[in-house]
Amino acid sequence: MNTIELEDRFGISFCNRQAIAVERGAGSYVWDEAGNKFLDFTSGWGVTCLGHTHPVITAAIFSQAQKIIQNPNSGFTYSPSRAKLLSTLHELLPPHLVKLFFANSGAEANDAAIKLTRKITGKAKIVSALGSFHGRTFNTLSVSIGRDNTERYLPSLPENQFVDFGDSVAMRHAVDGATAAVIVEPVQGEGGVRIPEPAYLAQVAEICREHNALLIVDEIQTGFGRTGAFFALEHSDPPVLPDILTMGKGIAGGFPFAAFAVTEQIDSRIQKGDHGGTYCGNPLGCAVAASVVAELKEQNLAQRSRRLGVELLGGLTRLQNKYPELLLGVRGKGLLCALQFRADNTVDRLTQNCLDSGLLVTPTRNKVARLMPSLLVSTDEIMEALMILDKSLARVVGN
Repeated sequence: MNTIELEDRFGISFCNRQAIAVERGAGSYVWDEAGNKFLDFTSGWGVTCLGHTHPVITAAIFSQAQKIIQNPNSGFTYSPSRAKLLSTLHELLPPHLVKLFFANSGAEANDAAIKLTRKITGKAKIVSALGSFHGRTFNTLSVSIGRDNTERYLPSLPENQFVDFGDSVAMRHAVDGATAAVIVEPVQGEGGVRIPEPAYLAQVAEICREHNALLIVDEIQTGFGRTGAFFALEHSDPPVLPDILTMGKGIAGGFPFAAFAVTEQIDSRIQKGDHGGTYCGNPLGCAVAASVVAELKEQNLAQRSRRLGVELLGGLTRLQNKYPELLLGVRGKGLLCALQFRADNTVDRLTQNCLDSGLLVTPTRNKVARLMPSLLVSTDEIMEALMILDKSLARVVGN
């Protein structure tokens, strides 16, 4: 049996897969087992921010793996690589966020944030936005997409409430004295790259303060330069000061890693045993994340993302004008962009046409195809992607 047959035979599949067995990657490209080349505009759902097999990442893995991979007694002992990453991130975080904890995935970071806010406030209700995505643990599923997302696993947490994303009036009606926290993305990724008004996050923060609720800002997908700022909350006007900031995906450029940062007030309420994990802050992951964050900072890749995002969005706008019968709109922040289609089935057809032509894009909810290239993508690679999108859209029209 070949790779696809072996995975289908022995692996549990929770999704519909594309018929491509990726064997290797370099920069913005990947190759399948047959040697076919594909331009990757998914970045593993925003993970490979430096592209594939970046030398900074491979060197960090090799160097740290020669020293130690996992500490004895895990988090009970100190680690030089963990200390280095803590110090590096502390310099880049909003100054009111003073302490960090490392996790293995964005879902795990969000789950911990939800758990801690309920413990600290003594309240149970979590308010989130319709169309959001915060992970696949039970806690995070209960605040993702909408209530029907968790009903398949028996009743979801009944205290939680959803409101329309970007609607501060609806948020004001939902948050009350029983609310432990609001969790929100600065830009909704899985929801279709939905971008709120600049004042939205600050309005939500004010509502939280009025009711002694905490604010969790989920930067799992948007952080580390993806939207043209190091953290997407920097786009907020007026500025916003979350109580907890969660991070993942681009933090380690493809290595499984995540984090959350908290204020001094929250840290003072955390007790021993409130949270932990076998692999949390392991030396190998910390070394990789430190190398990625340093590269992002030294190369000023957030600014690069902002500049190249303008190029990409401009090209997508031209495609919208060329195919108005297919495209309802385009939008984006930095190198997180989307094509909004008029019909559901068009997204799947476009995705397959792009795959057939050597371009990988991501279908998401709400009739959207999402584009998230590496932050090191070149202008030529953006032009190549736009050319393939143009031909793929033309084939959709022709069919």
